[in-house]
Amino acid sequence: MNTRLTGRSLYYASSATPQSNQDDSRRRLHPRSLVEGDDGRQRCAWCTRDPLYVSYHDNEWGVSVFEDKVHFEFLVLESAQAGLSWLTVLRKREAYREAYANFDIDEIAGWGLREIETLLKNNGIIRNRKKIEASISNARAFREISAKHGSFAKWILEFFDGGILVNNWKTIDEIPSITSKAVTIAKELKTVGFRFIGPTVIYAHLQATGIVNDHLVDCWKRQC
Repeated sequence: MNTRLTGRSLYYASSATPQSNQDDSRRRLHPRSLVEGDDGRQRCAWCTRDPLYVSYHDNEWGVSVFEDKVHFEFLVLESAQAGLSWLTVLRKREAYREAYANFDIDEIAGWGLREIETLLKNNGIIRNRKKIEASISNARAFREISAKHGSFAKWILEFFDGGILVNNWKTIDEIPSITSKAVTIAKELKTVGFRFIGPTVIYAHLQATGIVNDHLVDCWKRQC
């Protein structure tokens, strides 16, 4: 399975509305789906003008992560995103860190109704009861995988023979939103109790945590 998206519809990092570039001739879409920033660097075209988004593209997306807390943070944020732009979620990230005890997995795994009600009153995060409940049950399932395999990061790397997958896409159109491995991982997660985690979220997670590097070949991040 290798479902592809077109243009700026790339799931994880794209759902913000493209910025108008009529007032800035330097920000132009290049033939290979790159956009040139004010600093002259060419980036994957989903990266908009917003400094937070640019920083995320430059410093996090596609950078390999092996710390379980960071993996769990991304899973919580990714599962909360449905129906919203990723930029909206990024803007709420610090509020999430504060609300979720800086993503202390053991602490969150022990939460119950009282903490759920507290989170539902927090206007700094996405207040969806089912997503909040899932984030807590997912912490328990996450901890179970970590205990069994040594770490969540180690477990997920096993699907890639312990290595990092670096793709060589030239255009945004080539980048898939779902792959067969993402489907397999999502199924495995569901068997241990994960909720709100499907194959699209999983592939987004693989991209975000650098288990899969989907920066376009001519993006500056692939040149450094």
